[in-house]
Amino acid sequence: MPDIKVTLPDGKILQLPGGSAVSDVAHAIGPGLAKAALAGEVDGLLVDLSHTIDADVSLRIITERDPEALSLLRHSAAHVLATAVRELRPDAGIGFGPAIEDGFYYDFDVESPFTPDDLEIFEAKMAEVIDSDYKFERCVVTAEEARDLFADDHLKLERLEEFDEGEVISVYRDGPFLDLCLGPHMPSTGNLKYFKLISGAGAYWRGDESRQMLQRVYGTAFFSQRELNEHLDHLEEAKKRDHRVLGRKLDLFSTDARVGPGLILWHPKGSIIRTEIENFERELVIRHGYDLVHTPHIMSDKIFEISGHLDNFQESMFPAMELEGGAYRPKPMNCPGHIAIYESDQRSYRDLPIRIAEFGTVYRYERSGVLHGMLRVRGFTQDDAHVFCTPNQVTEEIERLLDLVEEMLSAFGYPYTIALATKPKEKALGTDEEWESAVNTLAETLKSRGISFEYDMGGGAFYGPKLDFKLIDAIGRQWQGPTVQLDFNLPERFGLEYIGEDNERHRPIMLHRVLVGSMERFVGGLIEHYAGSFPLWLAPEQVRVLPISEQLTDSAEDFARKLRSVGIRGTVADRETLSYRIRNAELSKIPYMVVLGNREIDSGTVAVRKRGIRVEENWESDEFVDRLLKEIGNKVLD
Repeated sequence: MPDIKVTLPDGKILQLPGGSAVSDVAHAIGPGLAKAALAGEVDGLLVDLSHTIDADVSLRIITERDPEALSLLRHSAAHVLATAVRELRPDAGIGFGPAIEDGFYYDFDVESPFTPDDLEIFEAKMAEVIDSDYKFERCVVTAEEARDLFADDHLKLERLEEFDEGEVISVYRDGPFLDLCLGPHMPSTGNLKYFKLISGAGAYWRGDESRQMLQRVYGTAFFSQRELNEHLDHLEEAKKRDHRVLGRKLDLFSTDARVGPGLILWHPKGSIIRTEIENFERELVIRHGYDLVHTPHIMSDKIFEISGHLDNFQESMFPAMELEGGAYRPKPMNCPGHIAIYESDQRSYRDLPIRIAEFGTVYRYERSGVLHGMLRVRGFTQDDAHVFCTPNQVTEEIERLLDLVEEMLSAFGYPYTIALATKPKEKALGTDEEWESAVNTLAETLKSRGISFEYDMGGGAFYGPKLDFKLIDAIGRQWQGPTVQLDFNLPERFGLEYIGEDNERHRPIMLHRVLVGSMERFVGGLIEHYAGSFPLWLAPEQVRVLPISEQLTDSAEDFARKLRSVGIRGTVADRETLSYRIRNAELSKIPYMVVLGNREIDSGTVAVRKRGIRVEENWESDEFVDRLLKEIGNKVLD
């Protein structure tokens, strides 16, 4: 076999014998790199160190410092987990085991659910597999050979039926374990040192609710004990902030199986938070030139046929109901209704831009397995708005939307990043040229303002590209926030028009935008962001008045009424001991406690205790009320 030329990232060219492995290239570069090497990237494709090269290529050696390394480690960790489970449960069916954002998981078909004790046993067995330092060995097999290899695993046999004739089938072995896998992997199981199994959960096979329930085991892995410890600490903090737990403790919301999964019941306290957000946003968008509208919860399928939702979004829509010979269904989006409002009158260029906004409740059929508290639901309220404008107005309107997003998010203390989502690979309306033009418009607008962003290739809506704002919470997690979408397809499908200066008919451009997105998801995220300690302006109960004795209850009620008369949410707690009531107020995360005794009543003062601070301060009662009003008005963040 003739020699091959290997071009390295720095442009240097190595000449090696044909059939050399990636590991040989690492050794040729130097012993230090050979020791650190985990995998290779050959002409843009990640491969194992054992991968052989028989032609001239560009090659990069992957070490733990490279961004691809962590996913490689975690994918290998998933196989180590499956190796351990199959050793302990030989009859377990083996599902899928990918690396995911924070770790890895593997699905197993077993008779009974795994317990926390099982996970400890699996961890111990994984340590044995790691100590054995089995090599990850790749082999390409025929379909017939694969069926023989996996004859004892019905899940793998089902997966093999989906391979096209002639498609490459690769398997990986580490010690006693064999699995269908594309790879690549770490050189051996011994490369995994710092790992932890996190939890177990049920998961339907192939995500299909009609199929059997498998047992999913989640874990994580890192290249150092410090990183692992930091991640586990982060998980503990996230657990303390879980909006489902805090929502129950603070009496904010609930769900009920009789009402239906994924449908939120807002309790009075949760409704106060929601109402405050809506009131703030309502005033904000009116100030920014929007008109408020309302559209029906159900609509005829006729409008969804025109919009393209039935062709491109039907799997996420609720089934239709037959009414008087026509099909109706809950709306999954508000845009068709807003388009109908635009169409209700002839529009002139002098009318544009037209900006309409709605707090519109929509309904989408999410699989029960992905429903998660307020964060993934089937019914939610969007703060939806649409701007209809001329092509010449697009850039200015996008800039206005960017200003609006910044003003909105700053009130909640959210920093954010922006991703520009481009044309989906499947189910996209419009030509490549139209998409390219729209993407360029969004990108140039951001660049002109000096705003950094990333591309999310293929992440756009079916009708146009969008800007996705990712909110960064108090512990560094990202949440889906506002979106701004540029749509040239729906105006075309509905035949929208305006009369231009030339007295001719023209097609408007349509911009979609949400600020909080789903009100349910946004409030769920806020609960976790603030760990339930809402800033004063959002807190369901802003002040709790605590008389030191029952004889002072009337005076406490008078002060609470004074607070309520100026719009401050104040309540009185006069039962149990004072220390118990203070403790209860702390657990309820009340921003301010006011302790009233005879001295305070006689002097017209209040003893104030702020949330999280045990020291009391004495304030003139009127001065304290003014201070609260100013803090609420300025939307001060703790």
